[in-house]
Amino acid sequence: MFTLIRAGLAAKAVAAIGAAAALVLPALPAQALEIPGPEQIVMSPNVAHVANIPKPTPITNTINTDIAFSGHYAYVGNYGGFSIYDIRNPRKPAAVSSVVCPGSQMDVSVYGNLLFGSVDASRSDDSCNSTSQSPTIASSWEGVRIFDISDKANPRYIKSVETDCGSHTHTLVPDRRRKAVYVYISSYLPAAEYPNCQPPHDKLTIIKVPLNKPTEATIVSTPVVFPDGGNETQPGLLLPTTGCHDITAYPEKGIAAGACMGDGVLFDISDPENPRVTARTTDPNFAFWHSATFNNRGNKVVFTDELGGGGGATCNEATGPTRGADAIYEIHRGRLVFKSYFKIPRHQADTENCVAHNGSLIPVKGKDIMVQAWYQGGISVWDFTDSARPQEIAYFERGPFSVPFSAGYWSAYYYNGYIYGSEFNKGFDILKINDKRTDQANGVRMHTLNVQTQQSYPDRGHGWPWD
Repeated sequence: MFTLIRAGLAAKAVAAIGAAAALVLPALPAQALEIPGPEQIVMSPNVAHVANIPKPTPITNTINTDIAFSGHYAYVGNYGGFSIYDIRNPRKPAAVSSVVCPGSQMDVSVYGNLLFGSVDASRSDDSCNSTSQSPTIASSWEGVRIFDISDKANPRYIKSVETDCGSHTHTLVPDRRRKAVYVYISSYLPAAEYPNCQPPHDKLTIIKVPLNKPTEATIVSTPVVFPDGGNETQPGLLLPTTGCHDITAYPEKGIAAGACMGDGVLFDISDPENPRVTARTTDPNFAFWHSATFNNRGNKVVFTDELGGGGGATCNEATGPTRGADAIYEIHRGRLVFKSYFKIPRHQADTENCVAHNGSLIPVKGKDIMVQAWYQGGISVWDFTDSARPQEIAYFERGPFSVPFSAGYWSAYYYNGYIYGSEFNKGFDILKINDKRTDQANGVRMHTLNVQTQQSYPDRGHGWPWD
């Protein structure tokens, strides 16, 4: 059983943010911008804050995580479950329902009428009524939950799959015949005292979900990414490599990029049940390889470094411009070739958790532009068309939260003309960028967006794959 909270108009009023409530600052050098006041909204002149929906009750006290999109709906994960929002009119979004089903982190993806949620914290069982339980107990459960979301007001929990070391994140890879979808599970941190998470781990878990019988989802392979061990001894690592934190797949090109703790990895996924490592790299400046984003052509990868694990003040002057940042790599003859770093140019307070986090491409032909979350550093739009000279072109953020290190944007993604951000405490924010460098993207219409499963848009010519 799980608890379903239906959204009523009175309980789920949309808090639109008007121009009078925000302070719009001109684009100035970082040194000229003061740190905003507590929770004060600041943004570049080319950004508008069009709507905000507070977190629904009763997941108000647990933080928002990742976002997925399908049709006119957005699905926002939360440590307490997930919520569904109607974004048919992004300026007047509406909460449809919330499923209460606790389990860290509940990162979500959607495929057809299925929603997948990652659980990377040991529970007493696989139900939504489960409680926390030590991973030293063999009966503890963690893994992936699967929901039927054909009725948006009444999602149904239909299946769970237990995986070794849980599921910190996951990535969908559709079967080319469209009869199944594969779920790549990223997990790590084994320990000898954990019966279901034994060292050295260093592997992926791949689940196959038959689309006509999703309740028959099962593990089909567990390929080892690091048969000889990953990066474990580099000075400054947050943790030694014992698996991957996140994987981004580009199925139509048959490739994937893994952000694997101390390593950056390229995979050949032309056989989705048997991904093959084709390149690996390390970076002495990186503490924790967190996530990856290909450019549209698939010849670049942006990797993020989650310095401090997301709980540290790493966007201050003391940390500097190259740590806790993005690293831009070009792919040359199958090798990852480092080109430059990018970090937001606005210093944050020493009480603000801030580091490179989840983002997505903005679909502009011939350009490499993405929007990205930086926890309390806010939301940044930046251009890496010139791999060696990336630059920020827009931003939105709030001043320091009243409780230190406990706020910020987990994810910020572009979908059908708007930017959507999941903020820990403030809920679900919707922004609009008005800039000649990105305006072309307004004409792109996607049917589905799982950011960790990239799909292309044409660099030249006319027509879009989602029209």
